[in-house]
Amino acid sequence: MPISGKRVAVLVENLYEDLEFWYPYYRLKEEGVELTVVGTGSGSVYKGKHGLEAKPDLSVDHADPGRFDAVVIPGGYAPDYMRRYPALIEFVKEMHDQGKIVAAICHAGWVLASAGLTRGLTMTCFSSIREDVVNAGARYVDEPVVRDRNIITSRFPADLPAFCKEIISALDGSPPSGSP
Repeated sequence: MPISGKRVAVLVENLYEDLEFWYPYYRLKEEGVELTVVGTGSGSVYKGKHGLEAKPDLSVDHADPGRFDAVVIPGGYAPDYMRRYPALIEFVKEMHDQGKIVAAICHAGWVLASAGLTRGLTMTCFSSIREDVVNAGARYVDEPVVRDRNIITSRFPADLPAFCKEIISALDGSPPSGSP
């Protein structure tokens, strides 16, 4: 059953991992989700690591967390740039604090750490940032997808089917598929 009526922000910045942006974007669109591409404000078009372009619908400076049910943060090198924007970090933190779904894949764990959301969290991420999230207080597990309260994390593009399934499940109000 489609989960129409739900609104999701998909964050974007240069050098995002193309699959980690576009796969959730189109998978959620298939479910009837209203998607808004939210950029950092550094440009009018953002290029992925493999050259695909994404145009933001608005800048994070104008994004209201109260308007969305979830935020998806793709990986690649983009999270290292994203976390340099205080408005983006505040947006993610406010989404979390309002109990909204925060979904981060691959290197997007850096954004969670910068927003102060990793302490006490069971999560997964790309292996090269494992120590970063552990040092920020998370308990790392090497699983395709982890849902701890309202935060969903995943490791890399091969995990996208499980990642998207968990986001859809969370938007539908279903309990986590596994326990952290």
